[in-house]
Amino acid sequence: MFPEQATTVTPPGESAGVWPTIWQALAGSHHGEYTDGPIGRAILLLAVPMVLELVLESVFAVVDVFFVSQLGPDAVSTVGITEAMLTIIYAAAIGLSAGATATVARRIGERDADGAARAAVQAIALGLFVAIPSGLTGFWLAEPLLNVMGASPGVLAKARYTRIVLGFNGIILTLFLVNAVFRGAGDASIAMRVLWIANAFNIVLDPCLILGLGPFPRLGVAGAAVATTTGRGIGVLVQLYLLSRRDGRVVIRREHLRLEPSVMFNMVRLSGVATFQQLIGMTSWIGLVRIIATFGSVAVAANTIAIRVVIFALLPAWGLANAAATLVGQNLGAGKPDRAETSVWRACRYNLIALGAVGVVFVVFAESVVAVFTADPTVAPLAAAGLRIISAGFPLYAYGFVLTQSFNGAGDTWTPTVINIFCCWLGEIPIAYVLARTLGLGPPGVFWAVPIAFSSMALISAIVFRRGRWKLARV
Repeated sequence: MFPEQATTVTPPGESAGVWPTIWQALAGSHHGEYTDGPIGRAILLLAVPMVLELVLESVFAVVDVFFVSQLGPDAVSTVGITEAMLTIIYAAAIGLSAGATATVARRIGERDADGAARAAVQAIALGLFVAIPSGLTGFWLAEPLLNVMGASPGVLAKARYTRIVLGFNGIILTLFLVNAVFRGAGDASIAMRVLWIANAFNIVLDPCLILGLGPFPRLGVAGAAVATTTGRGIGVLVQLYLLSRRDGRVVIRREHLRLEPSVMFNMVRLSGVATFQQLIGMTSWIGLVRIIATFGSVAVAANTIAIRVVIFALLPAWGLANAAATLVGQNLGAGKPDRAETSVWRACRYNLIALGAVGVVFVVFAESVVAVFTADPTVAPLAAAGLRIISAGFPLYAYGFVLTQSFNGAGDTWTPTVINIFCCWLGEIPIAYVLARTLGLGPPGVFWAVPIAFSSMALISAIVFRRGRWKLARV
């Protein structure tokens, strides 16, 4: 069902050893555009820092909640509700990043360093065009927005946190977009190190500003917003400095600092569809939560625990998928579509091995994994069932993630979007409702809708990918 091109491919590390290759991936000491040499090694060089980048991005929220939890439930609720509102910003950031990565990767593959730099400038400008109106809206309408989200009076009293986070969302967008430029250029290790720096400042500033340690003022939950925004802001400054250096793959010079409507329009064409693609997935999850909420708070708690575990386990899969996207873009730009296709199938195989192994562990030891998060006798069994059911589809998810990102990396953002519409909106949500409500399976029916929908997405994506029309996408 998922063939691989009959091309001789060197497994990862065959030419240099696995651990030396991992070290090179972390150090960023390798060179080249990933259009020559062993494909397996190229995947490893890209995937390792990309996985760590995703883990580090998730650390921001974890660190904030850890320190804010000492201030009480209202403070935690403020962070949670604000993060929920930020999902739209994240969707825009991920969508815009897809266009930036595809465009930069194609230019790098074409050996057009000047075109890559111009694309990077347009990507940053595009992010600012989105950030300025949304930031002003979030800053001035923080309390009304919290009201719409059903915030309690205690949460409304802490609206300053929301005002800061939403008001400075341009920093989040810029951080995402410039890291997308680095990934498209093959500099995944730089994107990873930028988040190391940003997280280090956040971790140090969080307790100081929240609790008022030493000379720092006690800002309460607003201190978390200041710390996170400052950490990310420092990360953006580091990014801009690195883009101005003369020894990088993408170097922005003064002559690049101008708006180019044709380049920006092409990026909007790619990013607009990719953003819609992200919103499909996010709204689909909201739909599932809405269905499961009809079964009470125990079902919602069980679903929350199961999904949190699954999302964390999927981070390596996303890293491999992003690596495949970069390889596709660069190899298409280099006029090597067969190598691009081979890279995708090889990344699928590696993802199958990694995610399949995790799936087996979750299926066999679901109760033990859930026990780390809850001992509630009503929540734990249902959470374990949810984790076991959702994890059963991991082998096919492995293919689906890589293939979806590969379409995006080629600049064919419409194909995965259409597939998502059919599998999520027209598939996952109706299936969940029928299984849970009509057939009376309850919450497990909602859980079963996830592997059914995502497995269908993987199978359809594989069939469409084999046809090869993505190789003709214009970027």
